[in-house]
Amino acid sequence: MLRRFVSTALALLAAALTPTAHAADLTPLETRWLQGIRPVVEQARQALSLPLDLVVQPQDAPGAAPLALGFVDGRCKLVLSMRGNPEALRQIDALDAALRGPALELMAAHEIGHCRRYLDGAWYSVPAGFVAAKVPEGLAPDLRQAWLDMRSTRREEAYGDLVGLAWTQEHHPELYARLHAWLVAERSADLIPGSHHDTLEWLALAADPARLGGVPLFDAAGRAWLQGLKE
Repeated sequence: MLRRFVSTALALLAAALTPTAHAADLTPLETRWLQGIRPVVEQARQALSLPLDLVVQPQDAPGAAPLALGFVDGRCKLVLSMRGNPEALRQIDALDAALRGPALELMAAHEIGHCRRYLDGAWYSVPAGFVAAKVPEGLAPDLRQAWLDMRSTRREEAYGDLVGLAWTQEHHPELYARLHAWLVAERSADLIPGSHHDTLEWLALAADPARLGGVPLFDAAGRAWLQGLKE
């Protein structure tokens, strides 16, 4: 099982629900995750005014990311795939009890970062003044688009990680060092350098929590993200 949380644009989504709707149909694990991510969901909807729906997939989803983001008809879909998915249990049971709730918040904030990028129409794009990396010479034609997608995904995953850490710095500063170390370990496991989920260069920049403080959530993440692009 890959040690990661990723964002996947989903074409098929289960029925949207709020954290309290249809509670009798939820499993204990789904309830734990919904309770854990609730602070982020509430702030995203209320303070940040993001068009955000919660989705719990009712079918088994082995190998899926436990928490992912879809974007459908102008709305962000925060999708939980818990059933038949041991990764959903591993990600929280592997943590000390004190870190479980804040780690779930970090993961949810990561996805909210992707939501912001989608809504801004900036997904896969680079900021003004930056040029996307060129395809390596000699790469087979059928691999060129896959390579470009990989590079773009890596940038977006880095931005999401930084939003998650900016949330941690704002809401759980006493746990920042431990959660940063946990995230580095998650991203380092089974790592292929330069691949979709290699965000370690950006995480190194964020080792100092001061880089993510003093400004609103997305501004803090964006500032560190741009620094990583420059370097």
